[in-house]
Amino acid sequence: MDDTGAGTSDAATPHPHEPHDTSLSAKLNWLRAGVLGANDGIVSTAGLVVGVAAASTDSSAILTAGIAGLAAGAISMAVGEYVSVSTQRDSERALLSKEKRELAEEPDYELAELTGIYRAKGLSAETARQVAEELTAHDAFAAHAEAELGLDPHDLTNPWHAALSSAISFTVGAILPLIAILVPPTQWRVPVCFAAVLVALALTGSVSARMGGSNPRRAVLRVVLGGALAMAVTYGIGQLAGVAGI
Repeated sequence: MDDTGAGTSDAATPHPHEPHDTSLSAKLNWLRAGVLGANDGIVSTAGLVVGVAAASTDSSAILTAGIAGLAAGAISMAVGEYVSVSTQRDSERALLSKEKRELAEEPDYELAELTGIYRAKGLSAETARQVAEELTAHDAFAAHAEAELGLDPHDLTNPWHAALSSAISFTVGAILPLIAILVPPTQWRVPVCFAAVLVALALTGSVSARMGGSNPRRAVLRVVLGGALAMAVTYGIGQLAGVAGI
């Protein structure tokens, strides 16, 4: 075995199991958004079907309300995400266009600016200048976009992907309370739905917290209490509506 080669490999990758992919943060953000979308689907649909079930035992009415809520919520989430990401993407493109124009018109100034950025990060003047020159020679536009704007010009967020992801995650979350309210016998519908929803919320809260590096207990407690409150309120409103014959 070549000890020198092994030593070089270990030095190059001191933490071989630690991911260093620059897109990892973006992927985690997408995953976290998916979990939160599913959480929204669970809570909003559960509140809707529990409220209808409190007012009526008609399965077709509950199913109709649940499907309508699922469709409306998924479309709303998709449209909202598309508009939000499109606006963000337009802003990013405008900044990148400005940066590309400045590189073409004032290359010396931009090189000095990039050098200053690396000086501010703690590099010596000589090293910062060398890094800036080498990065500029390799891909000036990408180097400035990353250092100045924190953007990868070749990997901007796709609004269509964001919209589809939100719609799917919401739908997946909404299916659970819909099944939980329709499958059990009439007298067990609401209790089973409550239990299933709270377990699902605890799971999504825990997953979301772990991805964000926060305390799972607090996240689970918040999301479970919020979901329970939402269902309790809609159940009470449904009962009042049923008694009033609305």
